[in-house]
Amino acid sequence: MNAHTLRRPGAVIVVTAAAAALIVCAAPAWAQKPRAVFKATSHDFGKIKQGDVVEHEFVFKNEGQAPLVVDKVETTCGCTAALVSAKTVGPGQEGRIKVVFDTRGYAGRLTRYLYLISNDGDKRRRELSLVADIEVPPSARIDVDRYNVDMGLVLEGESPAAAIVIRSAGERELKVEIAHENVKFFSGGKALAPSFALPRGVSREVEMRFPPQSKPGVNRDYVLLKSNDPVRSTLSIYVSRYVVTKKELRELFAKYGQVLKDRD
Repeated sequence: MNAHTLRRPGAVIVVTAAAAALIVCAAPAWAQKPRAVFKATSHDFGKIKQGDVVEHEFVFKNEGQAPLVVDKVETTCGCTAALVSAKTVGPGQEGRIKVVFDTRGYAGRLTRYLYLISNDGDKRRRELSLVADIEVPPSARIDVDRYNVDMGLVLEGESPAAAIVIRSAGERELKVEIAHENVKFFSGGKALAPSFALPRGVSREVEMRFPPQSKPGVNRDYVLLKSNDPVRSTLSIYVSRYVVTKKELRELFAKYGQVLKDRD
C-alpha cells in the first residue's frame, strides 16, 4: 500500500512536468504572432444632421510579440479611412485608423463597415463599424413611376413617344429640370419647359417625343432628371427601342403573318 502510495505522487509529478513542458514549448510559437486588439470595434455617432461630415479614430494595440504589418484599410461607400499611424506596429505599440463619413445623400439609421487587413495571427481581416442616425430636415423628394422605358419595335422614319409620371413626394415644392438634346417634352398635349415646379403631392405626366428614327437596330438613350431632392438630385431614365426598316418589317410579316392569323 505504501509503495503504491509512493508511486502515485511520482506519477503525478511526471504528468505535471510533461504538461508543463508542453506549455513551455507551445508558448513561444503562440507568442510570436502579432495580434491587433481594438479598444472598441464599433462607434455610434448618435443623431446627426444630413450633410454633416463626422470623424472618428479607431485605436488598436499590438498585444502580440511580433510586428503587426497593416496591408490596407477597406471601406464601404460614404466613408474614407486612412491609417494615421505607422504601417508597422511593434509589440506593445498602438495604431490608429481615422475615418471620415460624409452624410450627404443618406437618411435614417444606417451602419457602415470598414476592415483592417493585416498579418494578425488570429484574424487577418478585422471588421469595424460606424453607426449613425441621420436626421433629414423637411425637403423635396422626387418619385418616378419607372426608370426603364421599352418602346418596343419602331419603324424607321417613325417618331416614337413614351411617357413617365413624375411625382412630388416630399414636404417641399419639387423643382425639376429635364433634358435630352434630341427629345422634346410635352405635358397635357402642350410643350413643356425644361424647368418646372410641382407642389407637394402633385404628379405630372411627361411625354418624351423622339425625332424620326434613322438607325436600324437597338437604340438607347438616357433622359436626365435633375431636382432639388437632396438625396437623389440626379436621376436617369433609360429609354430603348428596336428600329426596323420597311424591308425588314415586310419580311417579318411574310414570315410570321400566317402564324398570327392562325392564333387569331
